[in-house]
Amino acid sequence: MTQSSAHTLGSPHLTTSRGAALYIGALLGPGLLLLPGLAAAEAGPASVLAWLALLGLSGLFAAIFSAFGRTSPSAGGVMGYVAAALGPRAGRVAGWSFLAGVVGGAPIVCLIGASYVTGLTGGGSLARATTAAMLLLTLLALAAGGLRASTGAQLILVSLLICVVIVAVAGSAGSARAANWTPFVPHGWTSIGHAATTLMLSFVGWEAVAPLTTRFANPSRQLPRVVAIALAATSALYLSLAIATISVLGPGAATTVPLADLLRRAIGPAGTAAAAAAAVVLTLGATNAYVTGAATMAQQLTGSPPAAGRHPRPSARFLAAIAAAGLLLMTLYGLRLVGTASLVAVPTALFLSVYLASMIAAARALRGPARVAAVPAALAVIVMLAYCGWALIVPAVVALAAGWRGGGPRRRLELAASATRPAPGAAHRECRPAA
Repeated sequence: MTQSSAHTLGSPHLTTSRGAALYIGALLGPGLLLLPGLAAAEAGPASVLAWLALLGLSGLFAAIFSAFGRTSPSAGGVMGYVAAALGPRAGRVAGWSFLAGVVGGAPIVCLIGASYVTGLTGGGSLARATTAAMLLLTLLALAAGGLRASTGAQLILVSLLICVVIVAVAGSAGSARAANWTPFVPHGWTSIGHAATTLMLSFVGWEAVAPLTTRFANPSRQLPRVVAIALAATSALYLSLAIATISVLGPGAATTVPLADLLRRAIGPAGTAAAAAAAVVLTLGATNAYVTGAATMAQQLTGSPPAAGRHPRPSARFLAAIAAAGLLLMTLYGLRLVGTASLVAVPTALFLSVYLASMIAAARALRGPARVAAVPAALAVIVMLAYCGWALIVPAVVALAAGWRGGGPRRRLELAASATRPAPGAAHRECRPAA
């Protein structure tokens, strides 16, 4: 998962290759450094089935959010789509849920980087929590100073991630063992659902790139190619890493640093250092994108006036909220009161609730293939939500608080909904398959 800077592009039109790169960049993030290990811990080798199922679901999301971007261009993004179809209150709930997911996800990204650092330097959960807190505070200080990761910088970070994964997978292939695939379902078939719910965090991103559809010179011709390239690239990367994690690491696949273990098999002891360096760079870059992207949504939700300047700084109150939430979660983690899987469950439940609202909005507002795709996508999201267990309390609380809260943001959301509502017949024209 990564927060795309869709509205910071400087060029008037996107080429197919750059559009594909931005789509891939929105889907890949540091979660790829952690989630294969968590999924393997929950479902063993059968976690590959969860990857396959989510790749299919990702294709449905691609079709739906691309249709949203074509028929209902909105500066409010997913919040605007939901508001247009289901009303301002539903849009407000979706917006606050998404924002809470980003705020809860930022500490996890920092913990990913910290886990790779302590994998190199040594130390337990307290050392990882301390390192993660330092990373988060450093990032927030830079954000307060006006640092903003450009689109080009984000693409460079994603390219770095891809290169590291390719080296790890290809270099460790010689250590793969067929015996590591047995037993295939060590924890029962229901464990695949738990693994899929955990992995969902790697498939959040299509909603962030939906506004990019308006930047193509010829969307009907370019968009299918861009989506196909992005799906093929991310599918190859996800599956290759998932298969390598099981084939090479075997019983040791249930780790928080699977990529470091693969790199150590690929290039020796230097692999741990290389993985730690890459994880820190990716953590800082991705978290910067999370914070700057979420700051704009926070302004819309609170009705605050937009910050001045070409690259406005996030408000001090918003950064303080992220710091407070992050330090609380890291303290709980350092004291071993919560584990990594529990921390991942919270933003996952929040993002799933946003995607469910988006799928319901798509079934109501869109037409043609995108509307058909929304039905199985919504059912799949409901199934995964059922596996979230106790974490469902968090989106429920957010929904109740956001639904009860009224005032200033309501008029802003009404305007966003009006702006995203297509002209009569537009959905029928735009949702047809490209010739």
